[in-house]
Amino acid sequence: MRFMSLLCLLGTAWAAPGVLPFQGRDRTFTLHLPPGEAAGRPLVVALHGGGGDADGLDRVAGGQLTREAARRRWALVFPDGVEKGWNDGRPLGSRRDRRRAGVDDVGFLSALVEHLVRTHGLDARRVYFTGMSNGGFMSQRFALDRAEQVAAIGVVVANVAEAWADRRPARPVPAMFLLGTEDPLIPYGGGEVRVLGTGRGQVRSAAATAAHWARLDGCPAEATHANLPDRAPRDDTSVAIDRHGPCAEGAAVELWTVRGGGHTWPLGQQYLPRAVIGRVSREVDGAAVLFDFFARFSR
Repeated sequence: MRFMSLLCLLGTAWAAPGVLPFQGRDRTFTLHLPPGEAAGRPLVVALHGGGGDADGLDRVAGGQLTREAARRRWALVFPDGVEKGWNDGRPLGSRRDRRRAGVDDVGFLSALVEHLVRTHGLDARRVYFTGMSNGGFMSQRFALDRAEQVAAIGVVVANVAEAWADRRPARPVPAMFLLGTEDPLIPYGGGEVRVLGTGRGQVRSAAATAAHWARLDGCPAEATHANLPDRAPRDDTSVAIDRHGPCAEGAAVELWTVRGGGHTWPLGQQYLPRAVIGRVSREVDGAAVLFDFFARFSR
């Protein structure tokens, strides 16, 4: 702790591994705090995808998350899922999934937020969740079950799962989605999710996902539509935004459609071949637009 305090006094951001006992397990995470005084700063909880780990999400995102958090002087935490994944409430397909059947990840993430807010004096009214794939499903599930702890969510390549489509949050939760039309794992048009031949349940289409959260948040059914300028003509992708609002209690819902985009983080890494995950879009900085969205909201 003395070393960490010295780094903060020197004006250098630091990252440290952490352990939080929960449900008889030592749950691990990596915490990044801004230089200087962390008290009163927002917290972003970033959840990796299936098969990933705490540090892997930022690598997939090309370092965008840590860079953006440092630039804004926000706190950022990367928790580890059990068996490299999250028990997000969808059907448990593989043996690894089934070994997570009794894991209460909503409870763990709630306890982690409470622990970090209490320990570092972070702003409990400005806690945001983001995640990719399995982490994106888990971010939605957390918002549905613990709306009192999250100010907004930002979801990358994860639609609404039919398994929990009947759940309602206790309060409107602003939600932003970045979804690729050519995602080979999570179908943009809805249907069954299949990963390495294993089914992970049904999801709603991208449009139905945005409409679903718009209903939950008391937004108008009609959305305003805009096409972003093509900033990277050679990447064969483009971006359109559908915005629902104004919504109840100042919430908002946005669907960012990445035309031609795959199961990837915009402006991130081509972490597997295109034949497996599709194309990475270079049109928008995924972390920057997510953090911009978050910055508009507090509980």
